[in-house]
Amino acid sequence: MTDARDAPGARSNTVDGVLRRSARRVPERTAVRYAGRSWSYRALDDAVTAAARVLRSEGLRPGDRVASYGHNSDAYLIGFLACARAGLVHVPVNHGLTGEELAYLLDQSGSALVLTDVALASRLPAGTRAVPLHGAPDGLLERLAEQPAEDGAAADAGALPEASEDTLVQLLYTSGTTALPKGAMMTHRALVHEYTSAIVALDLKESDRPVHSLPLYHSAQMHVFLLPYLAVGAENTLLDGPDPERIFAMVEAGVADSLFAPPTVWIALTQHAGFDTRDLGGLRKAYYGASIMPVPVLERLRARLPHLAFYNCFGQSEIGPLATVLGPDEHEGRMESCGRPVLFVEARVVDEDGREVPDGTRGEVVYRSPQLCTGYWDKPSETAEAFRDGWFHSGDLAVRDAEGYFTVVDRVKDVINSGGVLVASRQVEDALYAHPQVAEVAVIGLPDDRWIEAVTAVVVRRTDGAEENGVVGEAELIAAARARLAPFKVPKRVVFVDALPRNASGKVLKRALRERFDTRRAAR
Repeated sequence: MTDARDAPGARSNTVDGVLRRSARRVPERTAVRYAGRSWSYRALDDAVTAAARVLRSEGLRPGDRVASYGHNSDAYLIGFLACARAGLVHVPVNHGLTGEELAYLLDQSGSALVLTDVALASRLPAGTRAVPLHGAPDGLLERLAEQPAEDGAAADAGALPEASEDTLVQLLYTSGTTALPKGAMMTHRALVHEYTSAIVALDLKESDRPVHSLPLYHSAQMHVFLLPYLAVGAENTLLDGPDPERIFAMVEAGVADSLFAPPTVWIALTQHAGFDTRDLGGLRKAYYGASIMPVPVLERLRARLPHLAFYNCFGQSEIGPLATVLGPDEHEGRMESCGRPVLFVEARVVDEDGREVPDGTRGEVVYRSPQLCTGYWDKPSETAEAFRDGWFHSGDLAVRDAEGYFTVVDRVKDVINSGGVLVASRQVEDALYAHPQVAEVAVIGLPDDRWIEAVTAVVVRRTDGAEENGVVGEAELIAAARARLAPFKVPKRVVFVDALPRNASGKVLKRALRERFDTRRAAR
């Protein structure tokens, strides 16, 4: 008797299979545009197969890790999908990393090869084995034509392995805001489940015209938007970065109607001179996430673009990364919320002992989901710490209401203990964002003999004309906060900086701010 388990290929559900299905359904539709190049779904799928054979010709075997160190490009996307099709483990690396940080990721992941931009190759540690993504005779894109067509004996000689759903496909390194980055081990099964959750929760449609301007090495742009949009057969445009002028022009030209950006980029867009004058009526869907959106900023966006559908996306690398979504019809009255869990995610709020707390009570968010990573690469103790009692512990503090909506209060490690009372930095930040001269703010706790930790605001002033009535100072901002907050939450100190330190996803590195402004540390 024949068992279907003897034919795994017939039931495979892999990351690269997402593209293959779209290529069969809408072969001639444009899949991706980048820098004057355009790929149909059929051509993109063929390129992925050819690139997978290029990688195998380099002597790589299933399970080998391949790092990708480059800016946004069609070659970067093809490289990722080629790794998936060749049975390799893709390791996206922030293209801004250099020196010890770059060497750490390549070494910790055990990457056998690095796919890199030509301009970045000189940054790689000495002796690193690398293949250019494009722009060189031996580049990945340039070598595609050397590979045989998919049919025929020549292709059979370069046959690619059949991946299973439980095959490891990517190491998603955490942002490392409090410690060294950890590689979340993502399987095909986890990511395909996450794509389905994103399509449903974010209302992704074949008719959408998304522009992808955030780095593809970051899980949100790649796995919440680009791959799910390829799954539904949409026409995608890749940009090198979130340039307001290019985005505004694309919207006006009808080329883009959907945009994802972290709060830092949305803040920059609202402060750009063209925000109030350009015709942005063609923008239909606005997605934000990766860090907490200040409510005053969201209010400004909604006032300027009342027709625009806003979606708040929340999660973390370990869950693919989408965990909850607040839809456009759910914002009214709950703009601080990050929404409810997506299709394949179960979440609850627990106390320090892992017991579920009543609705309205602050606690740590924990998850159960097929989207979750299988652990951290070569870090068994960190894996055991994160996965306890059948749940993944996120490190995020939140409150769940009676209707199932979650509101993130803070990261566990960012809560401030001021005089024995816990202060959530987000609430203080929102109070300061309401001031017209505050461009950005991060609130941290610094050691203090009296208060244990003193609530301290690190502020970037606006420089776009908002200061015409004088430059705001510390006393004025403390007074503004006092008008909105309980006395114990009011900052004891305000310091001004030109810019806030951030990681690849746009999250503020509060650890770096604490180190910079901790006078006790400096004195040691």
